[in-house]
Amino acid sequence: QVQLAESGGGLVQAGGSLRLSCGASGTIFSLNAAAWYRQAPGKQRELVAGSGSGGGTSYADSVKGRFTISRDNAKSTVYLQMNSLKPEDTGVYYCNLLISGEDYWGKGTLVTVSS
Repeated sequence: QVQLAESGGGLVQAGGSLRLSCGASGTIFSLNAAAWYRQAPGKQRELVAGSGSGGGTSYADSVKGRFTISRDNAKSTVYLQMNSLKPEDTGVYYCNLLISGEDYWGKGTLVTVSS
């Protein structure tokens, strides 16, 4: 059984930074793909950043140059460094990990950016 635990969310002023973490616990053979999604109030969940098993990364246009996804495969942990935060970055952030071919979601961590 694999469980994900997210941390790092909180309240920050516009222009500030936060670092989200998502750690997987349980029986983990291989961490394949990883991604961060977010859901703003009243909006659909959207993909923010992704990291493939080969090391490639991708970002939503709205966060390019400000957010960085990284991973520590040995620790089965994925990070999202968020810089130059804007009020429109406010939302619940979810990590999504593909582990040994199975898809797992975290429960979400709230990020609030004040203007």
